[in-house]
Amino acid sequence: MRGMPGNMGSMMKQMQKMQKEMGKAQEELAVMEFTGSAPDGLVKAVFTGDKKMKDLQIDPKAMDPDDPDMLQDLVIAAVNEALANVDKTTEEKLGKFTKGMPR
Repeated sequence: MRGMPGNMGSMMKQMQKMQKEMGKAQEELAVMEFTGSAPDGLVKAVFTGDKKMKDLQIDPKAMDPDDPDMLQDLVIAAVNEALANVDKTTEEKLGKFTKGMPR
């Protein structure tokens, strides 16, 4: 960092450190698993921290041929809960890096 005033060089080092820590936190999140379940646990969805679905479990009790909408609603509820869990944990882990930054 030659030629940079002391404050600027120090700030650059802090930014590089923060970038490295943020990358590590993102890697940790990507391998974590987040589960969401519908009411009564009839449907469970599992996502990785990078929002890829890893598993979907459907209890046979949720499969009513006379009410396919119910199963759709249960799947949507489980998926949305799992994704909300991903978002919440992402904000907890990465929020400290992005506070005050424009979105």
